[in-house]
Amino acid sequence: MAVKNCIKYSLFFFNFLSGICGCIILGVSIYIKVSNDRDLTGEITSPTADLLLAIGVITMIFGFLGCCGAIRESKCMLLLFFSGLLLVFVFLLASGILVVLLKEKSKQLIMKKMTELSPLSNATEEVWTMVQALEKQGKCCGLVKGPTDWGTVVPASCDCKDKSAPCEMFGERELYKTPCTELLETFIEQHLTVILGVPFALAVLMILGMTFAMILYCQVGRTETATA
Repeated sequence: MAVKNCIKYSLFFFNFLSGICGCIILGVSIYIKVSNDRDLTGEITSPTADLLLAIGVITMIFGFLGCCGAIRESKCMLLLFFSGLLLVFVFLLASGILVVLLKEKSKQLIMKKMTELSPLSNATEEVWTMVQALEKQGKCCGLVKGPTDWGTVVPASCDCKDKSAPCEMFGERELYKTPCTELLETFIEQHLTVILGVPFALAVLMILGMTFAMILYCQVGRTETATA
């Protein structure tokens, strides 16, 4: 009885943490989807963010189910919880594998997209607005080659106002030296690293949860058999 109670409350505590983790996943995925740089990076991060959004919701639901199943010692709820957790575990692995693949291709995708937008002198006004906002935020200039991407008319967003950032003289003006492509590559690397760490960290917890759920399921079955 003492062992069963220990497992029961351990499972309850685990699922409470799972619910919190589900909220964290949900928050991370929403942040990535609504990030200010999403227009330029959504092609890479959006598929994984969508998958994580679904995983976050599912994890929260099954966390609640596992808490109820543990406290009530319901074999049906425990079995549903185990099956759901196994499904989430598969999705977590799929998400992690997807992130690894995207991480390898991210630089190529960024360069391809930025090259399509260059030269900026021939781009649309919408693209100009988007790039200038990125330049102000990221302290960069141009997309691939730097200030020369703008041609002869370089916008004020490239002016070197932060001396801590790399700058160079362009004619009579001091402009940011770093192309925004490098900033975007850093942005993608940071976000994909976060996304990659979440699924694999939670996968370990999922294995523990499934183990506790199955042990408690067997314990409840033995108790029911003994009292029958």
